Amino acid sequence: MSSILRQAANVARMRTFTSSAVTRKDLVQDLYLQHIKGYKPATIAKDHHVGSVKQFSLPPTPKAPALPTDLAGELATYDAAEPTLAEAPCIDGSGDSGRRDWRC
Repeated sequence: MSSILRQAANVARMRTFTSSAVTRKDLVQDLYLQHIKGYKPATIAKDHHVGSVKQFSLPPTPKAPALPTDLAGELATYDAAEPTLAEAPCIDGSGDSGRRDWRC
């Protein structure tokens, strides 16, 4: 048992690990950052939108609806008028399990 412990102690002494890792350069990241930092966007003229955007103009102001001058007379003619009923064709309810259509 003691020989096993001695062997384990020797192995532990031989394999030492450092806590600080060697800093590796990431070439792709460096290249990417270099291109990002060097990027200059193209300047855009103030009137670049001319021709592709329609000029805005306000719509005309709406007029207020006018009330009829003879409101009482129009209401009287509406009350005196007979309502007109539309005639709907009655369909035989033979396929409707014997129920009768209420419109007929």
